[in-house]
Amino acid sequence: MASSSSSLKKILPPTNGNLVTILSIDGGGIRGIIPAKILEFLESELQKLDGENARIADYFDVIAGTSTGGLVTCMLTAPDANNRPLYAAKDITPFYVKNGPKIFPQLWGFFGAIESTAAQLGGPKYNGKYLHKLIRDNLGQTRLTQTLTNVKNMAYMNALLSDICIGTSAAPTYFPAHHFTNADASGQSRDFNLIDGGVAANNPVIKY
Repeated sequence: MASSSSSLKKILPPTNGNLVTILSIDGGGIRGIIPAKILEFLESELQKLDGENARIADYFDVIAGTSTGGLVTCMLTAPDANNRPLYAAKDITPFYVKNGPKIFPQLWGFFGAIESTAAQLGGPKYNGKYLHKLIRDNLGQTRLTQTLTNVKNMAYMNALLSDICIGTSAAPTYFPAHHFTNADASGQSRDFNLIDGGVAANNPVIKY
């Protein structure tokens, strides 16, 4: 049983190459608290087996998420300064509780209802500025290939995690679509115009 960060640098997935272990996290906006609580319980049980430094990312080859599930995925797999997950599963629910009201600010009263309706007719309900800053402040310059689980290895897909998170959370009518340009190692650029993946599949594995 591992008991310290030095003895638990990286736990191999249980199947260790015999099978691919996948964690799929659905979307659902602020309802991301639901999978967050499930993952918190799972991680606490794993810690009973392998020590308090065990993290969800240590047990899966691939972790995928749509919309808010994509945000949770990045929180579980983005590396900190010690190349360990940026967030423990127990930290995700407090993150939603603290920031949810600022991500989805409510306009109260008669005039608030009018303003909200007018905003929806003219574009997304929320401008996303608080969410975007929150994501960029947390993920910085971390890119897709730096995550702690296996990811796509196509050079043009190695975008900033912050851009990926903003794109996957860009739910139509709620947040504006997200555009960014990413360059590969050779300097070739590709434009991305993204909206919430939940438009096609709220469950990341449904197409399979």
